[in-house]
Amino acid sequence: MHERFEKRIEEGLAKLEKIAASCGKRRQKSGAVECRVGRLLERNTRAARLFNVEVDTQGFTQLRWTKVESWREWARRSEGCYLLRSNVIDWTPEELWRAYVQLTEAEAAFRVHKSDLQIRPVWHHREHRVGAHILVCFLAYVLWKTLAASCRQGGLGDEPRQVFEELGEISLVEVVLPTRNGLEVRKRCISQPTEHQRILLQRLGMRLPIALEQAQM
Repeated sequence: MHERFEKRIEEGLAKLEKIAASCGKRRQKSGAVECRVGRLLERNTRAARLFNVEVDTQGFTQLRWTKVESWREWARRSEGCYLLRSNVIDWTPEELWRAYVQLTEAEAAFRVHKSDLQIRPVWHHREHRVGAHILVCFLAYVLWKTLAASCRQGGLGDEPRQVFEELGEISLVEVVLPTRNGLEVRKRCISQPTEHQRILLQRLGMRLPIALEQAQM
């Protein structure tokens, strides 16, 4: 278990190092990097104490981290063994472990619905509305898993949450231009992505449009 969480933290810190490097001297970004480091360690508490992470905001924003090897030995001696107990006697230990991991994935799916997708329980009294609500939740989770698969294919790991956070800073701006005859010309433009955002879009095989056309009603 420690090895799994340790690997997740290492992959997350490697991505955050690139983000910090792309921030340059924009010191306002350092706080965002520190928040992401905190969330990363919070999601992987089993191995969080193994890492000593520092965010240097003097000049260029830099992320430095080391491993506290003395904690690894302390954890090995103090936490004992991980035991799974089951009444299934015709499965191999590997099959039991895979079944247990599937349970954790199901629990993670509920957390994604409640937090990242922000789909809270909605009380319905008609059967067709209940079915519609379940369908919306299911489609949203399918899109979430599709993005996770795209992240894996693009070499970005399997955690789309950080991709959402980074691409969520891209904004849509509505430009209003007055004319001599009193009419206004409105055009919706998309902000230019940062260097790190461009890398993410390239890895995901996505291209941002220059502008959005308003639909005719």
